[in-house]
Amino acid sequence: MAKSHWQTSIDAFLDYCTVTRQLSPHTISGYRRELEKFSSYCEQQKIIDPIKAHSADVRQWISQLHRQGLNGKSLQRALSSLRSFYTFNSKNNTAHNPALGIQAPKSAKRLPKTLDADTVQQFIAIEGDDWISLRDRAILELFYSSGLRLSELVDLDLTDINLADELVTVTGKGQKTRTLPVGSFAIKALQQWLNVRTDISVQANATSAIFLSQQGKRLAQRSIQARLKKYSLQQGLGQTVHPHMLRHSFASHILESSGDLRAVQELLGHENLSTTQVYTHLDFQHLSKVYDQAHPRANKKSSKT
Repeated sequence: MAKSHWQTSIDAFLDYCTVTRQLSPHTISGYRRELEKFSSYCEQQKIIDPIKAHSADVRQWISQLHRQGLNGKSLQRALSSLRSFYTFNSKNNTAHNPALGIQAPKSAKRLPKTLDADTVQQFIAIEGDDWISLRDRAILELFYSSGLRLSELVDLDLTDINLADELVTVTGKGQKTRTLPVGSFAIKALQQWLNVRTDISVQANATSAIFLSQQGKRLAQRSIQARLKKYSLQQGLGQTVHPHMLRHSFASHILESSGDLRAVQELLGHENLSTTQVYTHLDFQHLSKVYDQAHPRANKKSSKT
């Protein structure tokens, strides 16, 4: 059975992505899935050739997917696949891209999950004097003390920590460095860890790493994530804590106490203030809760007289 116009065009595009652009199998699979969905929709509308599809058809398809419950991120991914497909076809055919200029509906922005100060204290209060407990306590204290990203903490070298001045220098996104204060609890935990780190047999490629595995290698991101999951259960939190949750908690607590959004932006290493402004929503939620609980005229469930 001869291939349809749609299937021939899709196969040619995917071959180009695989051979010429050398995209990952995951990306290729995503392209195929989105394009086959659109081609199926078009064929139902008696549109048998990609060239015959127009912007109105794309809008109707996106609207249909939206009604089916797809979020803005998924819809944007579908549109991106279509744009790439038609950009490729325009090089081999006519300049025709019905997906250009069409925007997906925006999803409601999800606020980052945070822990309150008491829960953080419960989480990082790891007991034990063995070297793994000392290492993990230093990791958790440093995460919360300085709001580090997971990648930033993993990449830390011994020369990045200045215990005397209570500072840490990290390399963030875009290879940009920033120097951050380290709290006294984190400094104490780091000192205790570094005292026993010298007893570990370190592999040649990890001599500069602050945090080491039992094999003497630089501790990996997955290992740290697994350790946090373990302590979430061990400390009785009732939820899984991931590294970014400690970073979010750090930012929220600093903003709640200081109200200085610019300072939080610098501490987190955000290039744009708009990225940091999500924490103002968290802070407002906290203030709203306090208001509802404290203001005598704020009680929404007033009793009938």
